[in-house]
Amino acid sequence: MNGGGEGLAAPATSGAAVSPLEWKFSQVFGERTAGEEVQEVDIISAIEFDRTGDHLATGDRGGRVVLFERTDIKDHGGHRRDLERMDYSISRHPEFRYKTEFQSHEPEFDYLKSLEIEEKINKIRWCQTANGALFLLSTNDKTIKYWKVQEKKVKKVCEMNVDASKSMENGSVASSMSASSKPYLANGACKESPISSPSNDTSFPSLHLPVVTSQETSLVARCRRVYTHAHDYHINSISNNSDGETFISADDLRINLWNLEISNQSFNIVDVKPANMEDLTEVITCAEFHPTHCNMLAYSSSKGSIRLIDLRQSALCDTHSKLFEEQEAPGSRSFFTEIIASISDIKFAKNGRHILSRDYMSLKLWDINMDSGPVATFQVHEYLRPKLCDLYENDSIFDKFECCLSGDGHRVATGSYSNLFRVFGCSEGSTEATTLEASKNPMRRQVQMPARPSRSLGSLPRVLRRGADNSGADANGNSFDFTTKLLHLAWHPSENSIACAASNSLYMYYA
Repeated sequence: MNGGGEGLAAPATSGAAVSPLEWKFSQVFGERTAGEEVQEVDIISAIEFDRTGDHLATGDRGGRVVLFERTDIKDHGGHRRDLERMDYSISRHPEFRYKTEFQSHEPEFDYLKSLEIEEKINKIRWCQTANGALFLLSTNDKTIKYWKVQEKKVKKVCEMNVDASKSMENGSVASSMSASSKPYLANGACKESPISSPSNDTSFPSLHLPVVTSQETSLVARCRRVYTHAHDYHINSISNNSDGETFISADDLRINLWNLEISNQSFNIVDVKPANMEDLTEVITCAEFHPTHCNMLAYSSSKGSIRLIDLRQSALCDTHSKLFEEQEAPGSRSFFTEIIASISDIKFAKNGRHILSRDYMSLKLWDINMDSGPVATFQVHEYLRPKLCDLYENDSIFDKFECCLSGDGHRVATGSYSNLFRVFGCSEGSTEATTLEASKNPMRRQVQMPARPSRSLGSLPRVLRRGADNSGADANGNSFDFTTKLLHLAWHPSENSIACAASNSLYMYYA
């Protein structure tokens, strides 16, 4: 089960070594049958647990958001407070069920720029719940939407009041009304007629009234606000602030600060656009708020650096308070250096002390109090270094893999090709490095990663080959497939449980 600790640098957390986890398959949603062709719109493009871990949201390329809810807590009468007091290491089998789905975004066309805007969901972020309603943000390339999902009672007509007693009562009312009306003669005189007792008269039909009931409940998703016209480039990330009132959105060159209640105005807090676009050397790839300090946020760049900024310093935060980047080894620069150094995702640890970053080749763990270099480095794709030319040819080298941390900070995880994902232990003395396949029977693999690449980057040909392969083998002889990739995954906030997306399927594992 353990793949050794190759590429593991200094320990990230102090304390005794934590024993490796034994991962087990839990559930799968949207499983494909053998030979079934997957529609492009069904491929999952975003995953996010809410703060309690009781709800999970996924977004797909078709612009839909699907919500799942935890059922094993309700079924067994568990309470959230009891669960928070439980030991984190206790193995529990989480069970989720489909809750609802809604169409979040539709394809659009920007007539001013003659650009088609895809409906694909780039990111989903949960907001604070209130009065039993769920709130979340979802975004495509240009538009952010704020959704409220709430149970509403469905009113429907279940029956007519055809009860005999009710009929008699209605008949009495009708007869009394009819009896009170007096016929008039042609000359205007009133013809008096004896009024019979209404209670004894049954010759009038019953007045039927519908009975409306509201017993059933239905989940209704309503778009509360639309935040638009604030980004010239594609939105790559959104992040909620711990104050519960604001959030940020980031594209290649700018980061905007929004108030949840105000959709027609945002504040530009970071702008890296040069006066002359020819001088552009790096772009913003991801941005995230600190989990507890509402004045701090971090953003990563295509050059492999992470900048920590403090909103208290100035309104425009173009100057960072801290810069985290790893120095290049002398003589190691090549054609691919900047491409593989680009950070595709960053995540703050739950305690806010560490930042996890994912570039194409590795995971890096940073201590925000130590900007000299990462405290731990985990090699994920080192065995692909000899194939960088092929990866460039088929555009796989530009794939953006996400990363996540466990709630206790003892482990980190990320995805890879062939629908594999990797879990590393980052506590002191840990050698945990497990590779699993997203399937009902997760096959544990030991991917041997050499300390040094078999070929130096300098020896790679500058003239790139055409017709590159889509498949190959790692250093241990295991075949891998560039066409299947596990890009999106999320760790449960308080348990050892992982949700990951392989194409249109959502797999869940626990340990």
